[in-house]
Amino acid sequence: MINPVSVKQIKWHVVYTRSRAEKKVHEELTIRNIESFLPLQKKLRQWKDRKKWVEMPLLPGYCFVHISRKEYDKVLQTNNVVGYVRFDGKAAVIPDDQIYALKQMITQFDVEVDVSEKNFRKGKKIEIIAGPLMGIRGELIAQRGKNRFVVRIMQINTTFSVELSADKLSYIPFS
Repeated sequence: MINPVSVKQIKWHVVYTRSRAEKKVHEELTIRNIESFLPLQKKLRQWKDRKKWVEMPLLPGYCFVHISRKEYDKVLQTNNVVGYVRFDGKAAVIPDDQIYALKQMITQFDVEVDVSEKNFRKGKKIEIIAGPLMGIRGELIAQRGKNRFVVRIMQINTTFSVELSADKLSYIPFS
């Protein structure tokens, strides 16, 4: 039987990886029996002589880990891990529902997501309430036309630019 206290102590965190080492980090964490999540997106890449579909990290330079305090240092000892993403001096904790929403998003093939790490000025807090990105909460940064919105996911300071209609967004009150 699983100890319910230990389950609650397992949290999602984000680690920085060395450049272009996200897949290596994910693979090594898996070998070490540490649960990790690397959101990948298929993109068509073109070279001089050919085109090929390749899986690219949705968030370059990041990998998510689902760990207890006991595994915290073990993750830092993994090759190509630079450190934890931090807020207020502590490793940032990502809510389970945000990870679930990211997992849902990458299973969708009919939506293209552009990711940016630019910091924009603050706006309204929103939640995507319908479609493949349903459940993602963040800050509305900008609206570009009728169906293009820029949303910042605050826990990882990353900005998504995604095409969806306004009826799929809902404002949520600041807490």
